[in-house]
Parts: sequence; C-alpha cells; structure tokens
Amino acid sequence: MNKKILHKEVQDFIFDKSNTSINLSKLILSGSPFEDISPQELAQQISGRLKAKQKLPTWFSKTGIYYPPTLNLEQTSSEATALYKSNLVSGDTLIDLTGGFGIDDYFFSKKMQYVIHCELNEELSTIAAHNFSVLELKNIKSETGDGLKTLENIKQIDWIYIDPSRRHDHKGKVFFLEDCLPNVPNNLELLFTKSKNILIKTSPLLDLQVGINSLQHVKEIHVIAVENEVKELLWVLDKSFTGDSTIKTINIQKTKNQEFSFALKEEAQQPVHLGTPKAFLYEPNAAILKSGGFLSIGNTLGLEKIHVHSHLYTSNHIIDFPGRCFEIISILPYQKKTVSTTGITKANITTRNFPESVATLRKKHKIKDGGDIYLFFTTDHNDKKIVLWCKKFGVKV
Repeated sequence: MNKKILHKEVQDFIFDKSNTSINLSKLILSGSPFEDISPQELAQQISGRLKAKQKLPTWFSKTGIYYPPTLNLEQTSSEATALYKSNLVSGDTLIDLTGGFGIDDYFFSKKMQYVIHCELNEELSTIAAHNFSVLELKNIKSETGDGLKTLENIKQIDWIYIDPSRRHDHKGKVFFLEDCLPNVPNNLELLFTKSKNILIKTSPLLDLQVGINSLQHVKEIHVIAVENEVKELLWVLDKSFTGDSTIKTINIQKTKNQEFSFALKEEAQQPVHLGTPKAFLYEPNAAILKSGGFLSIGNTLGLEKIHVHSHLYTSNHIIDFPGRCFEIISILPYQKKTVSTTGITKANITTRNFPESVATLRKKHKIKDGGDIYLFFTTDHNDKKIVLWCKKFGVKV
C-alpha cells in the first residue's frame, strides 16, 4: 500500500480522472505526474473508483479510500448484497474468517457490537483496515493471517462468517466447498465448537443439494439476485437445527424487492397443476429459477403451469408475482407460416422448454430484438410447440 496515494493532490487527481471519460492505457503510457507513484498505481485507483460507482456507492463518495487490485474488487460483495446479509445476523460478536476488502464487515458492524476482520493477504488486510478508519468504523478489528488460527484462540463468538476463496492453486476456479479455501466441510467441527451460528457465502453455481450434503445443520439457504441476476448463495447453519432446510429467494431491485420462500423437502411432494395459457403469463425471477421451487411458487400463488418443464405460469386474474408479468395477446401454434402472418418484425424473444435457440428463431423468422412485443416460444401441457404473443402488464402497445 503506497500511502503517498492518500495525499490530497493525488486524491484530487484520482477523483477528477474517475469523474470523466478516461483511457487508462493511455494514462499508463503517459506516465505519472507524481513522484514515487507509478502510473500503474494511479490506474488501479482510478479503475477501482470507477468500479465502485455502482457497486459500492459509499466507498465511491468518500475521499481517502484506497482501492485494491481489480480481482479483489470483482470478488467482493456489492453494498446491496452486503446489506441484505447483515440483516441475517444479530448479537455481540462476529468473526469474518475471509474478510477481503471488508464490504460485508462494514454492514455487519452496523448490526453487531464487535466485528473481527481476518484476511490472509497482508496488503489487502492493510487496505481494509485503512478504509475502516476512513469510514470511521471503531468496532472492527483487523487481523492479518489465517482466520482459522485466529478463531482457535477465541473461546466463544455469536457468529462466524465465511466467504471461501473459489480459486484453487491447481484446479483454477472451483465451486465445490471441499475445493475452496478454507475447506469449510473439513473444518465444521472446529467452527461449531466456537459458535452455534455460521453464515457462508458461496458461488451461485453451487448446486443446492450438493451444498446441503457437504454441510450440516443447514437451517436456511438464501438465493440472492440483484436486478434479476443471481449473485450469491447464503447458507445459514444453526448447530441446534435438525429439520428440513428453508429456501428463501430475493430479487433486489431499485424500487421493490421480490421475495419468495418455500420448504425444500415439500417442493418434491407438491402436486403439479397444469393448464392452458389464460389471460396472464408469469415468468419467475432468476432467484426462483435457481432455487428450483417451480411447483411451490405455482401452488402457493394459485397458478397453473403451462408445462411441467416450461416454468411459465398462467391465470385469469392478475396477481403480484415475483418475476415478470405479461398480458397474453394471442396463442399461436408454432409454424413458420403462422408466425410470419403476425407481421411482427421486432420483438423480445424468450424460449422455455423449446428445441430452438433465440438466435435461430430470430434468423428463421426475421425478427429483430427490442420493442414492446414479447414472444415466448414454449411447449404446452399437451406437448405442443406454441408461441405466446404478449405485452408487459400495464403497458400499452
């Protein structure tokens, strides 16, 4: 960490350049205007602040923040997801075994009396500690080194938080918990001797049942999406819990969050209610699609599925649905001639349980992307290929 970057004139330079359109490659080639600060270091700070603008607005707005290399910023939580997970913990003390840039701990510190931030990378630990000071956080203690070693010297703690590294020295990028660092399944016995509550963040690519099989006492799994893109899975472990896991999905949006919960064991026991497309069509958000709660969502909200494998739902009356809602204008059998007679040359195309790709359909039917028309190419409950011509609910076409 080059502390000269924190000098006022350097910070002013970084703020000025990151508030305008800048070519970082050109900046590096032109050299640094500051003694003992390389152009690469300046580029890292400017690039970091640019990345923080949307992802970390609190950091972006503050003078004196020191940004780590791009990889560390890409791996960190966004403010939106960090705020969400902070509402899952309570009590006096929390230890973060893999603290990283410290975004999660910033929000944990608003809920807990005392937070211990552990980070193996010495430079990243120093950067996080500096930023905690800039942000005037006095209840976070930074520890450089192996978080598990720090934990061994603690008697008891209210919460343990872990975001295992998904980069393996030999296997590259990994997703199974056993391949991550630290290996959480191998260390569960130690973790549960120190706390009854464990919160784990994993890649959204991890299969839910695989994760459950690797862990113990999984009380809840939170599937977190931001603007309909799944960002992370959160696993809440409670040492005293012996029941069936509850799946909680949330799609964090600018205006209104979409939430839906169901019991994982009950999903497989749900009856299948199929029906022909009616007045309205519903497409679940990405968090629900990841969760696999395809029967629970339909039965809980009183909807019919168009096909057991299509994951599209329908009803005669509009409901508040955690996903996209459409009015069905027309139901067409899938034939090239039928599609061409509609005269549609521009539309948003989605495929669900359909043999052809969106790209193939666009080329085949000469339909450009965009506009207010939505075409769903899918299969109905009679195994017939159909096209649902729709518009978004409440939008005039």
